[in-house]
Amino acid sequence: MPVRQAKAQWEGDLKQGRGSMKLGSGAWEGPYSFGSRFEGAQGSNPEEMLGAAHAGCFTMALANKLAQAGHPAQRVHTTAQVHLDKSGEGFGITRIQLTTEGSVPGISEQEFKRLAEDAKANCLVSKVLKGLSIELQATLAR
Repeated sequence: MPVRQAKAQWEGDLKQGRGSMKLGSGAWEGPYSFGSRFEGAQGSNPEEMLGAAHAGCFTMALANKLAQAGHPAQRVHTTAQVHLDKSGEGFGITRIQLTTEGSVPGISEQEFKRLAEDAKANCLVSKVLKGLSIELQATLAR
């Protein structure tokens, strides 16, 4: 299996400095700063990258579980909201909310939700984040 890589560079102090992050594949590169991480300014941040990784991993895991159960998905769409909150003197990631919707012919809402919960518990990124509150809202598109 390949080893995945990402890079980050930072110049300056925490508040006034600037940085960039880059995926090893070259598929994405972008700036980040204190403002983009903690104040909603333009640019990316590590939490957004974590959310993309979690949404991508969970969505693939759910699609796989659906196919294995005999109900291949036409489409699965997931949003991950990573909550970064003040924690004591600093900040912390307090929870992640996954919201997923699937277009899956021939499956019941109950079975879709069961498989979504299984994917949430067993996708590789969820396993890494064990101990963090991960909430899931799963909806079957009609």
